[in-house]
Amino acid sequence: MYKVKLYQYSIALGLCLAVAGCKAPAAETASTSAPVPEAFGNVKSQDTTNTSTLKWKDFFKDQNLVELIDVALKNNQELNMTLQEIEIAKNDIRVRKGALLPTVGVRAGAGIEKVGRYTSQGAGDATTEIKPGIETPDPLPDYTIAAYANWEVDIWKKLRNSKKAAVNRYLATVEGKNFVVTNLIAEIADSYYELLALDSQLEIVKQTITLQTNALEIVKIQKQAARATELGVQKFQAEVLTSKSLEFDILQKIKENENKINFLLGRYPQDIKRDKTNFTDLLPAAVNSGIPSQLLTNRPDVKQAELELVAAKLDVKVARAEFYPSLDISAAFGVQAFKPSYLFTFPESILYSLAGDIAAPLINRNAIKAEFSSANARQLQALYNYDRTILNAYLEVSTQLSKIDNLQKGYDLKSQQVDALNKSIDVSNDLFKSARVDYFEVLMTQRDALEAKLELIDTKKEQLNAAVHVYRDLGGGWK
Repeated sequence: MYKVKLYQYSIALGLCLAVAGCKAPAAETASTSAPVPEAFGNVKSQDTTNTSTLKWKDFFKDQNLVELIDVALKNNQELNMTLQEIEIAKNDIRVRKGALLPTVGVRAGAGIEKVGRYTSQGAGDATTEIKPGIETPDPLPDYTIAAYANWEVDIWKKLRNSKKAAVNRYLATVEGKNFVVTNLIAEIADSYYELLALDSQLEIVKQTITLQTNALEIVKIQKQAARATELGVQKFQAEVLTSKSLEFDILQKIKENENKINFLLGRYPQDIKRDKTNFTDLLPAAVNSGIPSQLLTNRPDVKQAELELVAAKLDVKVARAEFYPSLDISAAFGVQAFKPSYLFTFPESILYSLAGDIAAPLINRNAIKAEFSSANARQLQALYNYDRTILNAYLEVSTQLSKIDNLQKGYDLKSQQVDALNKSIDVSNDLFKSARVDYFEVLMTQRDALEAKLELIDTKKEQLNAAVHVYRDLGGGWK
């Protein structure tokens, strides 16, 4: 009676330990994310027309720029490195998928064993006859040819969730590549428009140098006629030298931008083909922002963050499954004998085995708990990164839309300023020739006009870049 109760208590204790071993901690959750606003500005609009749906070849009208982007998409090293990350993620899927299937192999082996005569095995072998009159050899050779298989039964979906996580990470790398493409195209466009702006500024500086040189000749003549002093001559001379120095600064910037574009295109320095017509006549591309919720499906970095979040949640499930018992099945089938000629003597040489193994952590689970905590922390990281990516996407679009509006207003005012200063140059030159104003007013008028023209070019460049940035921030450019 006592033995029966002890047996029952042992079973109950074993079940309790098993339940305790299978219990896993719950995953932590973060607070609910704030919803995306309904519009980018104060005016709520439900117009879903979105510039990001345009292919980049349709968005950019400059054929020279299109050709540069085409070359970059083939040769850019950063993009090519990203493509290799996609291949790595794809191979990881194959690894995870293979873990779901049994591991099957073939092995062949040979060995020899010498045991003591006064052991149970030695005594048994010495009294055993393989055939009448033939004892077991001593030492005993061993030859084996067998097929074997091992399989972990995916009871708790640990392996399947691991494979799903790998699939989501692969898709995330694809979106990461799209994000690299989007930024690469925008960077090339920025540098291209910078190059056009520098060309235009160089032309303005050259025109200014001509204008200043003419004024210098006039003041020299006036000095000879005693209508001007050496101070005026030196002031005009210094202004000409300043403008010529500015010319070389711009030439250096042109070279730097050409090299930057060539680097993005993955090639050694060469001239960048471009149209050097009037830069101020270029018009920024028209953009339609659509509604903010479209960022969730259009922006590659948002989709990448979402996929990484899904993968991180699956990792938590995988780590949680480590607390549960695992079932492993192993099997082998083949032939085994102490003499090669006996290997195919059936059924005596046949070898087979089949075993199932259930194992569960009971006491020392600190490593499993640590891995689960790390997986949970990575999940929260991925969630916060997803929220941050959405917030950043919204703010980038909002900033660029505001910038487009303000740049247009600023450009209109700067254009009027340049027109007024151009007229003032003609007026000041006429007055200077008739000695009605001194050289200082002429110098200041020319200097103000040069600065205003250069600023106008910079504003035009910012307008063109802002349109490109809105296109990029809305999620366009990778199609």
